[in-house]
Amino acid sequence: MNDTAPGSTAGTAKIIYILYLVNVVVPFTGLVGVIMAYLNQKDADEMLKTHYRFQIRTFWIGLLYVFIGALLSVVLIGYLILLFYVVWLIVRCVKGMQALDKNEAHPNPASWMFG
Repeated sequence: MNDTAPGSTAGTAKIIYILYLVNVVVPFTGLVGVIMAYLNQKDADEMLKTHYRFQIRTFWIGLLYVFIGALLSVVLIGYLILLFYVVWLIVRCVKGMQALDKNEAHPNPASWMFG
């Protein structure tokens, strides 16, 4: 039984990355993802905890970028910030999924940029 638990948890981490990517076109899937990350991080092994921490930080930092971009969109610079957010999110999710596929801990879960 223990052999399936880590695999399903790694699968959950991958689903969260996918939910974040889908969030670019379908709002609120990122919220579902961060809730899943909070719920699963307690029972995860150390390798997966780094991914869940990275995913939680991705959500909150991304929310900050979107908030600043939305505020500054009145003066048009905000649209560049929102575009940066989309690129930033895609790069973070792809890098996270690559580390997860290699069964490695995330190298820098506390990163503010691309990880």
